[in-house]
Amino acid sequence: MVNKRLLISTVLCLLLVSCGGGGGSSSPAIAAGGGVTGSGSGGSSGSSSGSTADSCGVSAQIDFVEEVATDWYYWYDELAAVDADAYSSAQAYLDAIVEPITSDNSGRDPGFSYLTTVSEDEARFTSGAYYGFGFRYALLNNDQEFYFSDTFEGGPAHEAGLRRSQRLLGIDMGDGFESWESIVARGAPSSEVFGPSDSPVSRIFRVDDNGVESDIEVTKAELTTPPLAGEPLLIPREGLPPVGYIHFRTFIDAADGPLRDAASQFASAGVTDVVVDLRYNGGGLVRVAQTFLNLLGGDIADGELSYIINFNDKRQSNNDTANFSVEPETFTPLRIAFITRTGTASASEMVINGLAPHIEMAMVGTDTYGKAVGQSAFDLGGDCDTRLRLISFEIQNGEGQGGYYTGLASTGRFTLYEAEDDVKRPFGDLNEDSLQTALAWLDGTLEKASATSTYKRPPRPLSLAPFDAVWSMNEEAPLNPDGSVRSF
Repeated sequence: MVNKRLLISTVLCLLLVSCGGGGGSSSPAIAAGGGVTGSGSGGSSGSSSGSTADSCGVSAQIDFVEEVATDWYYWYDELAAVDADAYSSAQAYLDAIVEPITSDNSGRDPGFSYLTTVSEDEARFTSGAYYGFGFRYALLNNDQEFYFSDTFEGGPAHEAGLRRSQRLLGIDMGDGFESWESIVARGAPSSEVFGPSDSPVSRIFRVDDNGVESDIEVTKAELTTPPLAGEPLLIPREGLPPVGYIHFRTFIDAADGPLRDAASQFASAGVTDVVVDLRYNGGGLVRVAQTFLNLLGGDIADGELSYIINFNDKRQSNNDTANFSVEPETFTPLRIAFITRTGTASASEMVINGLAPHIEMAMVGTDTYGKAVGQSAFDLGGDCDTRLRLISFEIQNGEGQGGYYTGLASTGRFTLYEAEDDVKRPFGDLNEDSLQTALAWLDGTLEKASATSTYKRPPRPLSLAPFDAVWSMNEEAPLNPDGSVRSF
């Protein structure tokens, strides 16, 4: 038996809402878009007769998943009853018991519950560190054209000269250049095109940069994800204070300082209209989301509820709330345009939903992913590196509004102005379609749209897949199991 020691942290401000969480403690913690981080004890119930291999093995992991899920899973009463002995891995067992929820087309848990390791999970939510080139990409023209959609400052790709808006023409994977058209036609797997994720492989990318072709060699290395894309911008307007623009990539601990610096910059410039670009932000830590809520809404909503964390009926004593408060860097935006896309999830949605009752806002782009829940992180414990990320709570704003399982706009509570993710232009380019549309709304030159009560969300365009998934390069890359946009 797995020894049951799953105590919730009394400091729920550490909870993760999209995924993430601390490790090594005996308490779950929360992440915005992630979950609670807690440690269940694993092993062989303290018995000295059990080996480490046994206490960390598949059988122990399956027992651990069963014990935690039946107690903490948000919809525990809908879990399937299956024969645990029929499964060769804890992940397969977890997939089987949550299948009634993942397959009902509700969007509640399309794959947000998964197994990972403590070390990988903690790196993801503190520094955003990973091993790779340091870019993201988008496919256009029926997936026939590859454009770099983001390159991370300080990473190998950015240092070598790759930038958003460049089109990929071909790749030398070691045997000479192969055109992108050929790669797509033969359905080359992502593992071949990008190489392994744990070694310093090199690729030479042939790119078209506004009509100029060049070959750029990039070697994978360990890198961190900068929380902001570039510097915050002040966009001048005649006779009015400038518009503040910030492109926010991820709610990790490293975002705290840059977010505060941006708020101070906007306050000093007298900014009252803001564009917050969350188009690829899949969430992260609740504590960082709370800081961002306070920086944007702490003055106008001081003392009012900012969010509610609601656990299942077995765990109501673990429910938590937080109030808006004024940070030293808090400023007072009157209107906010949020740039969103399907990759906007979790903590990002939490911030938009939390500010909605207090600040005039609009969404620009497409509807968000719809991650209205958070994962708690539970550790098997002992010498085991197993961590379970499990949907254990729903995220609501201060008025108790949540349940946006198919996206914020689909609730009918938000105004959405449709716009393209114009990957042929850099972030912050005033002619980039999403930013141009956001500025038009702020300037009052965009035709007033009605609330999207009749908005019909198209079929979810991006699936979730494990962090180590492989897919055909003639398909869009799936999102990570925490809802975040993949980085390479």
